[in-house]
Amino acid sequence: MNFKSLCLALILANTAFAQKSPEAVFKILPTPKVMAFDGYSLISPADIQEFTENLDLQKAEKIISDTQKPLKITLDKSANKEAYALSIKKNTINISAKDKVGVFYALQTLKQFQEDAEEQGIKLPKVSIEDSPMLSYRSVHLDVKHHLEKPDYYYDFIDQLASLKINGIIAEVEDKLAYETHPIIGSADAMTMEQWISLSEYAINRNISISPLIQGLGHASFILKHEKYKHLRDDPKSDWAFNPLDPETYELQFDLYRDGMKATPHGKYLHIGGDEVHTTGRNSGQSELELQLIWLNKVCAFAAEHNRIPIFWDDMPLKYANLDKPMFDKNMTQATVDSIWAKNEGTLLQFLDQFPKNCIYMRWNYSHAQSLGNTKAMQWFTSHGLQVMGATAGQTRWALMPSEESNMHNIRAFAKSSIEQNLTGLLLTLWDDDSPHIETYKRGIFGFAESTWAREQISMADFKANYRQRAFSSYVSDEEYAFIDQLEKKVRIWENTFMEKGNRRYLRNNKDAKSNLIISMPNSESPGKWTENYAKRLKVASNTLEACEDISAAISHIKSKTVRNLYTLEVYEQINDLVKFTAKSLLSLKKYDEDINKSKSEQELRKIDGEFKQLRNKLEDVYGKVRLLEKPENYILDQDHHAHMGNQSKNFDWQFGPEMLFLEKLKEMLDKEEIVN
Repeated sequence: MNFKSLCLALILANTAFAQKSPEAVFKILPTPKVMAFDGYSLISPADIQEFTENLDLQKAEKIISDTQKPLKITLDKSANKEAYALSIKKNTINISAKDKVGVFYALQTLKQFQEDAEEQGIKLPKVSIEDSPMLSYRSVHLDVKHHLEKPDYYYDFIDQLASLKINGIIAEVEDKLAYETHPIIGSADAMTMEQWISLSEYAINRNISISPLIQGLGHASFILKHEKYKHLRDDPKSDWAFNPLDPETYELQFDLYRDGMKATPHGKYLHIGGDEVHTTGRNSGQSELELQLIWLNKVCAFAAEHNRIPIFWDDMPLKYANLDKPMFDKNMTQATVDSIWAKNEGTLLQFLDQFPKNCIYMRWNYSHAQSLGNTKAMQWFTSHGLQVMGATAGQTRWALMPSEESNMHNIRAFAKSSIEQNLTGLLLTLWDDDSPHIETYKRGIFGFAESTWAREQISMADFKANYRQRAFSSYVSDEEYAFIDQLEKKVRIWENTFMEKGNRRYLRNNKDAKSNLIISMPNSESPGKWTENYAKRLKVASNTLEACEDISAAISHIKSKTVRNLYTLEVYEQINDLVKFTAKSLLSLKKYDEDINKSKSEQELRKIDGEFKQLRNKLEDVYGKVRLLEKPENYILDQDHHAHMGNQSKNFDWQFGPEMLFLEKLKEMLDKEEIVN
């Protein structure tokens, strides 16, 4: 296309946008509570660009009340915290808020209008907005226990969270903080105290407070794997849990808490963990509930002394009382839930006085937030004067990327429940157990921001369209550019395609995984038999390969149009290529199995190893732009009680376990056939 034609195309495109109603053109996330459009203003993005980019609310002694630009900012002390009003008229823009936080959020909304208008070559809309959040604490969980991103990435991540009006981060630091009191616990690649403090300062200037999560009673392998601390184990053979009756346990934990709080000076909370743990107190004779409450009271008292609010995962007291099943069964009726509670509640009531009142009991549910048992559990805590906060998930144990539409149905359900029960906030957990790339968490984060700020004002389909516009470009909001849901489904197939049985995360625990768990190879003496045995899997592979081609085309189209977050698309592209490789490899085996001559199909099979190495190198190059892919040479892998894939090798081999074993098995077959022939 020549220059003249290109200019004409842009003019026509911009004219088309200008002819649309502003409601159809401008997409804001999270959705404002009240937003009324009235055509287009005469203000272009350039008219206010320099001013909005250079406005530093943190350094200003007071809110700027007037400027030479068409933007006026005033204070309204009667407004609610974080609320703002934004109006764009023919020639003026007015922002009103209680304080700098409200102004900051108004500017985030204005920036989205600017982005859309600039991309489409049109003026800002005339619009009137009244906005405030439905939940006061909207926090994401940053889990870095198995890997770190490069420091600069976290600053960009915080900027994106701030643009979505998220105001908290719970950082599960484990060994990725260079502890000053116990240096041996910090990994050699851990972020220093100064780096964490700097990140915390950067975040608070964007109205995001970072608080630490340092696991205490259980999930303590990052501490108890070290020889120096083995004597503090509850079970001498396991690095999972502390002995809650050993005074030294608290000396060590409190040291780590102090370091964690120092690293996050603006944090309001101290998340102490406490989930998924069974303790015996070295056969003390005390019940598990008694032992946990002994520990919980000590650490909550410590938090209070240091002006932090302790947050505690609430699952184990409920489990000890046999009240956990109703929380995770969405089909259980109210009558059944009430019956189970009537039968077992006494166990909790017996120890009610020992539940610390300064603690927030975090009710986590990652798949069935709408279950009546989940609501019942939260209501029990609040009815007894205990504080409750929910925790949903943007990532749990999914390999390679989140699944189930970024888990947004559960996120929405838990946000709705939290709002209806007048809870103060909600946490979006982003678990690193299977260590997908954090870029694949982004759509779920956008959805969490939408649900906790605005509740359910728009449909899921409209949200996804708005996400594509906000994440990439105004030109890719249409359904034809959707690919993530389809890729999620194919990744779930990819996960165990090369597995004869079992799940890829358990390869490390099987000494002969190649023989026992990886699919068999064709036998030249029984042509077609292998294809017959794997007919269903091969049909799925064929469908997968076709879908991956469509996904690849969609990603390429978006890449050609995107003006933001190109790197996100590069990550998805690598994921799609890995899935495509798996499907293609199976189909190549099918061709070999059915080929009487086999010479040509054998050559194709021998290329697979080289194709995989090339694919892996490319994936690691892309991931490695922001991620530290290898652990330090002296890193000690723990006992891995929960089979966390990200913890199964020091290098990036853990990501490709079945693929590597499959290729070994393939080579053995080809070498054997070569000897026979």
